[in-house]
Amino acid sequence: MLDWPRIGSFLDLCAVYLTTQLVRCAAFSLVLTGLVMLLRKMLFSERIFLKGMLWAVFLVTPFLGKLKLFYENAAICKATWWMTKGTMSCLWVGRIYTMGILVAVICVFGKRLRLRRLVAGMEKVFFDGIRISVTDMNITPFTIGLLKPKIVLPKTMADSYSREELKAIIQHEQTHIRLGHLWFGLAWDMLRCLLWINPFLTVFQKHFRADMEDICDRVCIQNSGKTAHEYGLVLLKTLKLLLSESENVPPAVTYAGESEFIGMKRRMGKIAGFHPYRKKLCMCMVAVLVAVTGAALLVIHSCSYAQFREDESILLYEYVGEDGVTISNHDSRLDQMISYDDSYVYVDREAFEAFLGKNNAEGQIYIVFGGFYKLPGFLCGGQSCLYETDSTDEVVRIPYIRQEDNWMMALFKIL
Repeated sequence: MLDWPRIGSFLDLCAVYLTTQLVRCAAFSLVLTGLVMLLRKMLFSERIFLKGMLWAVFLVTPFLGKLKLFYENAAICKATWWMTKGTMSCLWVGRIYTMGILVAVICVFGKRLRLRRLVAGMEKVFFDGIRISVTDMNITPFTIGLLKPKIVLPKTMADSYSREELKAIIQHEQTHIRLGHLWFGLAWDMLRCLLWINPFLTVFQKHFRADMEDICDRVCIQNSGKTAHEYGLVLLKTLKLLLSESENVPPAVTYAGESEFIGMKRRMGKIAGFHPYRKKLCMCMVAVLVAVTGAALLVIHSCSYAQFREDESILLYEYVGEDGVTISNHDSRLDQMISYDDSYVYVDREAFEAFLGKNNAEGQIYIVFGGFYKLPGFLCGGQSCLYETDSTDEVVRIPYIRQEDNWMMALFKIL
C-alpha cells in the first residue's frame, strides 16, 4: 500500500529543490532578455545572422541554478536572501511554482498536440515527391513535427500559385527544417514553461520567431537562384491572399502560422534590402557559436555544485514533545564519541552523556548522520536513530534502518 503522506513530503522536497534553482535561472534570464533586446536594436539591427544567434545565450539559462556564486558570494547572497528564504522555507512557494510549470506545459504543449491532430486529418497531396498537407483554412504555410516534419499549405494557395511559386514556398519550409528551427522552437517553449515567471520570454517570442524567419528568407533567396524582388513578389502574393480571404482561424493554427500581416510586411521590407552573404563566414560563425556555447556549459558545470555530495558529519536533535531543537551541528567532538557501520551506531556513553549534560539536553535525543547534500542547506537522506539513555553499556550499540533503501531518496539523489 502506498504511503501517501510520505510521497507528498517527497514531492514537496522535489518542488522546493527545483524551485530554488529555477527561480535563480528565471532571474538571470530577465537580465539576458534585456541584454539581447538591447543588442538586437542597437548593434545588430541590420546583421540578420548575428541577431538570430543572440538567442543562443538562453540555452545555458536552465543550468545556472546550481552555480556556487548564488550560495557562496557574500554580495549575491545578501541581495537574494529573500529568494533563498522564500524557496527553501515556504513549501507553498515550491508548490505554486511547480503548478505554474504544469499549467504552462498543458497550455503550450496542449496547443502543439491540438495542431498535430488537426494536421493529421488534413488532405495529403504530393508536389515533386514531397508530401504536403492541404487545409481549407486561410493560413500562411507552416511546418510541424520534429522527427517527421509535415508541411502545411492552404488549399487556395495550392490551387492558385504557379509551380515556381509553390516551389519557393515549399523550399522556405524545408529551409526551416534544415536549419533546425523546429528544434529551436521546442527549446524555446520548454524554456518558457520552466521559467514561466519571466513573462518576457513569452512577450518577446515574436522577435525570436521573426529572427528565424529573416534568416530563413536570406538562405532561401541565396540558394534558390531567385532575385530578392522575385522572392518578395511571392511573399506579396501570399499577403494579398490572406487579406482577400480572411476567416476565423482556430487558436491551434495561429500558433504555427504567421497570421499577423504586420510581420509579413516587415519581412518584405527586410527582403528588399537583401545583400548576398558569404556562406563560409556564416559556417564559421555557427562553429564559433557552438564552441562558445559548449565552453560556457563546461564552465558552468565546473562552477556549480555536484549532483550530490556525501555528508559525513554528525548532528544531534533534542525533541521535547513534538518540538525539535538542534543541539549540535557539525561538531568535530561528536566524531570521537560516535561511529557507525551499515547496521549499527556506536556511542561512547560516558563522553556522550557528559556532552549532553553540558548542553542541558533533557528530551529525546536523535543522532543524525550520513546523507547527502544537493545544495547548501539541502541535506537529505540522512540516517537517524534514538539514543538509548537507559543503557549501562560502556559503548551503546543502536540499530538503525538505512534510508538509501528508500526508493524516493534514491530517486532524489539522481535528480
